Amino acid sequence: MTVGRVNAEWLRLALSPPVVRRALKYAVVVGAILIAINHWDALLAGDLPGSRLAKMALTVCVPYLVSTFSSVGAMREAQSRQGLGGGGSLPGSQ
Repeated sequence: MTVGRVNAEWLRLALSPPVVRRALKYAVVVGAILIAINHWDALLAGDLPGSRLAKMALTVCVPYLVSTFSSVGAMREAQSRQGLGGGGSLPGSQ
């Protein structure tokens, strides 16, 4: 399998609806907890300049990416164990 094909398959899995939905759920929940932990004082004081809002947005991106990478890795491992090599249906997409 070529590098381009591996990247295309990874991207196909990462953008599949079940993976995106799962990642969004984790991003909202875990991101909100991390924002509360890391920016609680600024939120209470109303100190929310653009730079802090950008940091908050990045804070939400981290659990989204972790969930996506984990899901795609698990799906690819399951595919390789089944000998599908990327040609099977996505788990949870039926």
